[in-house]
Amino acid sequence: MPDISINTDFTTLRSMIVWLYEIINSLNFMLFVFFIIPFIITLAIMPHIIRKLKDNGFTAKDMYKSGLPEVAVNGGIIILLVSLFSVSVISLFYCNYIEPANYVIITVVTLFALFGILDDMIDIGRPAKLILLYYCSYSLIACNTATSVYMPFIGTTDLGILYIQLILPLYVPVVANLVNMHSGFNGMAPGLSLIILITLIAKTMIDGEILPVLYIVTLTGTLAGYWFFEKYPAKIFWGNIGALSVGAAIGSIIVVEGFLFSGFVMLIPHTVNFLLYIFWRINSRKYPVAKFGKINPDGTLEVPNALTLKWVLPYYFPMKEKRATDVMYILTIIFCAAGLFIPG
Repeated sequence: MPDISINTDFTTLRSMIVWLYEIINSLNFMLFVFFIIPFIITLAIMPHIIRKLKDNGFTAKDMYKSGLPEVAVNGGIIILLVSLFSVSVISLFYCNYIEPANYVIITVVTLFALFGILDDMIDIGRPAKLILLYYCSYSLIACNTATSVYMPFIGTTDLGILYIQLILPLYVPVVANLVNMHSGFNGMAPGLSLIILITLIAKTMIDGEILPVLYIVTLTGTLAGYWFFEKYPAKIFWGNIGALSVGAAIGSIIVVEGFLFSGFVMLIPHTVNFLLYIFWRINSRKYPVAKFGKINPDGTLEVPNALTLKWVLPYYFPMKEKRATDVMYILTIIFCAAGLFIPG
């Protein structure tokens, strides 16, 4: 007579294995893995990277601290490298889920990062910069076959070749430059970008189209880990490399998922910051160009004007750097919450 207890044990073990397999291959668990692995790696290696950068002289002064301490720079390259390493390792286990669009986005983000390095080395000039960044995002055309765009009060409109050849490849460099410009305080630019990316990922999950942008999930996990080291008081700055590559990631997920208008709403604070800058440049005789403000003995900010969004409140009210940064976070959260519920 067969041993019933042994058969029961095997049945239970098989059921547990099937249950674990189903969990591992579930979408939510996969997204968790794509986020948490780069997050942990970044937290683990950043202290060592910061020491190495400082030992090799890659530093810049923190202009809003007394004594102007030296802080490590070019942290953006770590965001890129960790996200690339993580997605390559994780994809070994989830290769069937990685859609081709992810590799196109990786190429675009990497090109923008390399452009950031080049921009730090030489003065390229604005006309050449615009042309080069246009072609850095040109490959995204392969990811988008639809040409219809949602417009408020109008509805869905088909823009045809205008969308594919002009709007799509220009949207990404515009977003990257908006991210690059809306910065200056400890952790502000990475924090704002993290808020926007999390909102865009949530919106993508609601629409059920997350597989084409799994790399963005990995990059967001890396950025979340990195933010802990650039938030106030900053131990590292991400530089043009970080701003342009993460900005390209934001622009890429927007155009791949068709979130042009909702993405624009999320980026309204960045756009307002840009418009203030344009006004400043037009009136440069009345408002001389100044890249940084100063810090008062009591720790409050002293800013030259209210023509940069982050300077508006400190210009009128006594405010320290951390509080001014928190206000920028809250403002972006409000517009991201609005953009989350706007049709794609």
